[in-house]
Amino acid sequence: MEIRQPSWPVQALRYGVLIVLAVIFLVPIVFIAFTALKSRSDLLTSPFYALPEKFQWGNFAKAWNQGKMGMYMKNTALISVIKVPLGILVEALAAFALTRLNFKWSNAMFAFFLIGMMIPMQATLVPLNIFLNKTHLVSTYPGIILIYIGFGIPFGILILRGFFRTIPKEIDEAALIDGCGDIGKFFRVILPLSMPAIATLVILDFMATWNEFLLAQIFITKDSMRTITTGLLSFRGEHSTDYTLMNAGVLLSIIPILVVYLLFQKYFVSGLTGSVKG
Repeated sequence: MEIRQPSWPVQALRYGVLIVLAVIFLVPIVFIAFTALKSRSDLLTSPFYALPEKFQWGNFAKAWNQGKMGMYMKNTALISVIKVPLGILVEALAAFALTRLNFKWSNAMFAFFLIGMMIPMQATLVPLNIFLNKTHLVSTYPGIILIYIGFGIPFGILILRGFFRTIPKEIDEAALIDGCGDIGKFFRVILPLSMPAIATLVILDFMATWNEFLLAQIFITKDSMRTITTGLLSFRGEHSTDYTLMNAGVLLSIIPILVVYLLFQKYFVSGLTGSVKG
């Protein structure tokens, strides 16, 4: 069956919309870059959209050294490297059980998981604070990682369950004939076929973990353990804020996110479409 290509006005409209959206998303980054490359006097005397009179490339080195960006990035990277794969493994196991293991209350349990997406994060702060204090997990890596995994589970199960359901059931029967049990089927069949969805979830989960602010601000009180988002507050003084160094720090902080996206972008589009090659 021949696929009909859209007419040139439709294509022009699509590209026009994409260009407008790209400009909308890029404009704030450009303004942040302008601010990061200005001197403090230039920032006070020129509009925020104006080019710097002289590009202050040294602001990035000052932000890295004075703002202890290296330490904050190391903390955030450690949390992300542990939380993202561990959380996705838990979510994948739960999604596998909900889609491939036939038990009576699977739909009810899935609905129970989805309730977690409806609970506002702010409503959980008091009970979480009591829990972490009683278990002595405040300002510890296990404490913040455990909280992040808990908040990420509903969304991860939603994504992976939808993808797992597109994998034909005949593959399960073939794996069973080859001698695979449920664990073997999960690791040797379902996970390899689900790499597009998992890669998509890696990108989204890494971005959410790297950029999370509220929980890290409340439950990490030691400066030596602060994450990159809370560490950027070090540029804010009692009476003033060094916006040039803060914006330079913001640009430095998004580099790991760009790297992760570039590494997994090939799978990102196919993961969103939920396609499986049979």
